[in-house]
Amino acid sequence: MSQIKACGLDFGTSNSTLAVYTDGKPELLKLEDGKSTVPSATFFGQEKDNTFLVGRAAVSAYVDGAPGRLMRSLKSILGNSLLQERTPVFRRKISFAEIIGQYLKELKHRAEQQTGEELTQVVMGRPVQFVDNDEAANVLAEKNLSDIAKSIGFKDVSFQFEPVAAALEFERQLTTEKLALIADLGGGTSDFSIIRLGGQHKQKVLANTGVRVGGTDFDRALSIAKFMPSFGYHSLQKTSGLEFPVAPFLDLSTWSSIHNLYEPKFMTLLKALRFDAQQPHLLERFIYIVNERRCHSLLMDVENVKMQLSDTEQAEANLNWVEKNLRVQVTSAQFETSASSLFAQLQMSITKCLSDAGISADRIDVLFFTGGTSLIPAVRRKIAHNFPHVEIVNGDQFGAVGMGLGLEAHNRYG
Repeated sequence: MSQIKACGLDFGTSNSTLAVYTDGKPELLKLEDGKSTVPSATFFGQEKDNTFLVGRAAVSAYVDGAPGRLMRSLKSILGNSLLQERTPVFRRKISFAEIIGQYLKELKHRAEQQTGEELTQVVMGRPVQFVDNDEAANVLAEKNLSDIAKSIGFKDVSFQFEPVAAALEFERQLTTEKLALIADLGGGTSDFSIIRLGGQHKQKVLANTGVRVGGTDFDRALSIAKFMPSFGYHSLQKTSGLEFPVAPFLDLSTWSSIHNLYEPKFMTLLKALRFDAQQPHLLERFIYIVNERRCHSLLMDVENVKMQLSDTEQAEANLNWVEKNLRVQVTSAQFETSASSLFAQLQMSITKCLSDAGISADRIDVLFFTGGTSLIPAVRRKIAHNFPHVEIVNGDQFGAVGMGLGLEAHNRYG
């Protein structure tokens, strides 16, 4: 590879990729262990060795019990005032924007090592909506991401909607014109685009819609419905008869909010709640995983159950690491019930996309799925139900957007 200055960067809620254009086509670089996807995770070890890890290495260090702090789903913070808040790392406090910058800087560094060139231009993917129904927050989120990209050495930064990028990659395999609905179902957002592709003329985007619903939301819904009762949610009341506060259980079920649980004031709250609880042993479980800094481990178990349900009607999480013989069983029907409001939001976004494009569902020729959440059978089934007679194409769930961004970077910067 030579003379490569531009790249496409898909910074995802769950996974990230980086692509360059070489030998007449976009190519995803293999940035970790020979794989093109890098989990969007960071791990800060102890201060004495200043350990900083990203991706699978970050998750493995946490799972192996290395002392330190794991952070995931940082993209969810974009457009939020929390981005500039400072959090303890190496016994000092840095902003979440700096943490995202360190993660993306490491990806950029690895890509430059592989290409042998300094990457100075980037097309970054962005969801149609970073934040639902808040245009000011969406503008701010894009600016936040642009500022971070420039702070790590990119001189030219531009953006493309993620489903449109996926459509660029899909179009490379078409030989005839198609009216496509692109369903990009990621870890933090779900985006839909209706685009005319593969004709003699430049692709025509008819409509883009998006909603802040993704894989992490399905994790949260499943956790609240089936896991949190074992830690006190709903089944636990104060002796006064008042409900326990909901916020701790939401934080324990949300990847981007787990850090809240490690604040000293939170442990004080938990102990006070335990003292006033009718079933204090449930709070003891909560206190244990916070003390052991194993909150991410619990959400990993939730995520694993969700993935198991892609292949089976019932799954089980073995929580022996919390308490002997503690298990949580979930059926696919229970999972779908827990996520009913999320399915409704996806449906509304699809309906709006069709309305904005001014077409009916029967006009769609092909339904193109990409994004990790498209692997959930219930999600695919409910979306495909709108288009019973169309061709269904499965794109690279984790690479289609990155490949399209690499192609867009070549088109824009040459």
